[in-house]
Amino acid sequence: MKYRGSCHCGKVTLEFEGNVDNAVSCNCSICSKRGSLLWFTARAAVQVKGEEELATYTFNKHKIKHRFCKTCGVLPYGEALDPQGNLGVAVNIRVLDDFDFTKVPVHPYDGKSA
Repeated sequence: MKYRGSCHCGKVTLEFEGNVDNAVSCNCSICSKRGSLLWFTARAAVQVKGEEELATYTFNKHKIKHRFCKTCGVLPYGEALDPQGNLGVAVNIRVLDDFDFTKVPVHPYDGKSA
């Protein structure tokens, strides 16, 4: 299935094909405040337009690049290397257009203890 989404102001858009059939809710300090629901795939699988409109925030171990729109502040995704060294992306499924995220099983992740 093809998915499209954007930040609130629309300056950053993303598109990818996949099967968003689950999501992760992380309880780390930033995810718990932001409220993102995350779906993971390879970074190369997601086409992003407006990357120049994104800012990057890192903290703690500085391994995850939290990418957010400089204008509206919405985080469409984060990116980091997976354990095998491949660049992955965690798409915030709350930014997807015409997608009912309440129908997707959400799995907790204890990022607070990681």
